[in-house]
Amino acid sequence: MKTENSGRSAGTFHVIRLTPGEDLRVALAGYVQGRGIKAAAIVSAVGSLREAALRLADQKDATHYAGKYEIVSLSGTFSPDGPHLHIAIADSEGRTIGGHVVEGCIIYTTAEIVIAELTDVRFSREEDPQTGYRELRVAPAGGEKR
Repeated sequence: MKTENSGRSAGTFHVIRLTPGEDLRVALAGYVQGRGIKAAAIVSAVGSLREAALRLADQKDATHYAGKYEIVSLSGTFSPDGPHLHIAIADSEGRTIGGHVVEGCIIYTTAEIVIAELTDVRFSREEDPQTGYRELRVAPAGGEKR
């Protein structure tokens, strides 16, 4: 097994509540970027959506869903290059679907999210010739000040 760019870091936790009508991806990316956070990860998330836009596995474009959905899982990382977020949502009958979060996931009642800011490392995304995608790179923070 090859492990690349792993690192250990101390952290600071941020607790965020998003309100009805906010776009999940836009709001979280704005929060992280606005505070100059260089590396972060989702720790916990609960809430609901009234619309969802997900890029499903091996699909180029987003699929849009209208209705009321519970957020049953949200995971991902944040770098200065932007977020990489995946979500699982459940409808009123408990059917669950998940995918890559794109703009258009609109909060229904609330989203309560805990983000861990990793203070000793810096995340970036660089083209990986093996996958063809911009993949996570981890580096020491290098004394950068926020």
